[in-house]
Amino acid sequence: MDHGLIIKDIKAKNFQKIYFLHGEEPFFIDLITNAIIENALEEHERDFNQTVLYGKDSDALSIMSEAKGYPMMAERRLVILKEAQDFRGIEDLTPYFESPSDQTIFVINYKYKKYDSRKKSIKTAAKNGLVFKSEKVKDYKLADWISSHVKSMGFGISQKATMLLAEFLGSDLSKIVNELEKLNILVEKGTTINEVHIEENIGISKDYNVFELINAIAIRDVTKANKIVDYFNHNPKATSIIMVISSMFNHFSRLMKIHFIPNKSRESIAGTLRVHPFVAGELLTSSKIYNPKKIAANIAVLHEYDLKSKGIGNTSFTHGQLMKELVYRLMH
Repeated sequence: MDHGLIIKDIKAKNFQKIYFLHGEEPFFIDLITNAIIENALEEHERDFNQTVLYGKDSDALSIMSEAKGYPMMAERRLVILKEAQDFRGIEDLTPYFESPSDQTIFVINYKYKKYDSRKKSIKTAAKNGLVFKSEKVKDYKLADWISSHVKSMGFGISQKATMLLAEFLGSDLSKIVNELEKLNILVEKGTTINEVHIEENIGISKDYNVFELINAIAIRDVTKANKIVDYFNHNPKATSIIMVISSMFNHFSRLMKIHFIPNKSRESIAGTLRVHPFVAGELLTSSKIYNPKKIAANIAVLHEYDLKSKGIGNTSFTHGQLMKELVYRLMH
């Protein structure tokens, strides 16, 4: 079930007896848990009826004892087991999952990895409650996720601003949402967020960032690429050579794949490479500038500078100097 539908049910006071929340993406687990906390009990009921336990410090008997307790001057109890990935006795909770209390909402937060779906405990929890697997947002879907989240906040967002956020912040959803909250406070509702808003309120330069460097190299814009590298050299906190090399490797790997895709329409490339159609269009343009021989040579150059950035075969060049030399070799 989608996390949004789960939260919709929670807000409608349609609670499950058990919420077994597990998976690699902690953001959705926290989102559901916070919704339960906000809606399960009134504020004045929480002192006596809400218990938060932690995996490292808990045992199965204590947890089940809490979950079987009776509410005091309230309709229900709320018991949350946080950091359940550190609790080794989840299978020992199976007896409770088989016969959960009608007066308790029991929430298990098992983060950063999936729980084994073959285990008896999770199968039993699914029969008498709800099991939610929190999946990471795929890289190729990240821009769409950002766009959708921004719209849910009451804003629009340009494609370039979306791609800039995705490139700079990566797939850490909590970090992305925290940065977007700045815009929620500082920018008027209904505004279409663009790269200027991103630069002024989040601090990501609209002109001097890895995304723009890739675009410059992609079309062999030597002047622009050199300006960006010079900016990075004087502002080392703006990015790192490791991020540049990683992003460049992804770019040239995709270009190589495009040369061997029979259908070179933007839609076909987007589907095959699992990228946003906007990105697919830019990659297609770049593939006409770099032939397979040059792409293979560039991938070898990236490997060479990856080693140099880690001190292998390099004893004197700074990361800024290496980056400048790297960008020159990629375009010439």
